[in-house]
Amino acid sequence: MKDDAKLPQLGALDPFEEKHAMLAAIIASTDDTIISKTLEGIITSWNPAAERMFGYTEREAIGQHITLIIPPERLDEEAFIIGQVAKGEKVVHFETVRQAKNGTMVPISLTVSPIHNSEGKIIGASKIARDISDQKIAAERDGVLAAIVDSSDDTILSKTLDGIITSWNKAAVKMFGHTEAEAVGKHISLIIPADRLNEETFIIGEVRKGNKIDHFQTLRLAKNGSLIPISLSVSPVTDDKGKIIGASKIARDISKEQTSQQEIGKLYEHLKELNAKKDEFIALASHELKTPLTSINGYLQLLELHLSQEKPKDFLQRAQQQLKKLTSLVDELLDVSKIEAGKLHFAAEDFNICNVAKDAVGLISHTNTAHSITLHSTISECIIKGDAHRIEQVIINLLTNAIRYAPDSYQIEVYITADEHGVKLGVKDYGIGIASEKLEHIFSRYYRVDDDNAKVSGLGIGLYLCHEIVTRHNGKIWAESEPGKGSTFWFRLPY
Repeated sequence: MKDDAKLPQLGALDPFEEKHAMLAAIIASTDDTIISKTLEGIITSWNPAAERMFGYTEREAIGQHITLIIPPERLDEEAFIIGQVAKGEKVVHFETVRQAKNGTMVPISLTVSPIHNSEGKIIGASKIARDISDQKIAAERDGVLAAIVDSSDDTILSKTLDGIITSWNKAAVKMFGHTEAEAVGKHISLIIPADRLNEETFIIGEVRKGNKIDHFQTLRLAKNGSLIPISLSVSPVTDDKGKIIGASKIARDISKEQTSQQEIGKLYEHLKELNAKKDEFIALASHELKTPLTSINGYLQLLELHLSQEKPKDFLQRAQQQLKKLTSLVDELLDVSKIEAGKLHFAAEDFNICNVAKDAVGLISHTNTAHSITLHSTISECIIKGDAHRIEQVIINLLTNAIRYAPDSYQIEVYITADEHGVKLGVKDYGIGIASEKLEHIFSRYYRVDDDNAKVSGLGIGLYLCHEIVTRHNGKIWAESEPGKGSTFWFRLPY
């Protein structure tokens, strides 16, 4: 009610007039628009609040039809309202829009009541209208904010200072598995692991002080019992007087980020390992390549001193052996390089693997007379498709390894068998053998079983090449071994 409202002097009028004067003063001083009209829609009263709301003076409005303030597209509302009033019914808090004198639309909440004469007959209607522009704006703002919250990919929830959940968006449902109905009204400990409840005490303590918590990394509990790594941001929620009444929480699943960080960490460790292996390989390669060169140089010097004697022939043979060894090392390095670059090519021709095995055994037997190599074959012919030269390289490599790792054993055996799936070839020695924990690594590049045995030379790439060649032929290679009793290397190739 306005401060300057003029109330009638009590006692100056009779009781009936006094009552009506009081009502008129109240209507004139209220902040709510109050209008009366006939059942035909003719305006019969128009208070000051109506003037302020619609811009028409009392003189301009009274006697006009109520459509003066009704937009054309809402005229059917008036027919509905009059229909209700004519039946003696009241229309309460009817939200609509009315048109001011300047053309602007005013959102209002309308309450309409029947007006009766002294005989009880309905002769008109009184309308009380309240401007709800601010409420509409606030509601629209809240609606937009609610839509943003509900459509966010981030989990957004709110709670009281006592920890009771008061809102729970769709992302929260997706993250934790609890529906909105299941979560709202429950304590926030619903999603907090038992061993992390102390975090909530800390968070609420900060919120009560008006502090915000940003990117707090922790774990929360889903409905199915799984733990979810999240980044949590918490802000105080205040009422219209600025009092802190709760907290809003925004949670983001950081499982992928943590996995990426772990993968980066593993990759870093792998790169460190590769770098260390590179350094070891360079040192080893330098030694292995330098040794035959030193031998060649020594034999050439001896050759120079004994040109007139019989020994030069022996020196030349030994120098030739070292050159072959050096050539073999370089060839293996080139093959590894080609494999890494995807440029190691294979022929695809039919060949008899039994003949290839015989040739390989003959070649190694001729150059290594200190060992006896026996070939055991259940078949005389086995035709497969592939690169005969590369398969021979595999057999020679396995035979060379058998001799190298069985220096004190005379016997080396080669087995060839075949079944409906393909051919199987094995090379068996009776040497030092391989420990079980090392077997899974022996086909890795640059891996040497004999790291503690400096007497055995090599770059650790022979078995790696064997594995790559057999694999490229759609085959399989493996080893069986027992320390102190020797090893058998097998490979199987399809027809």
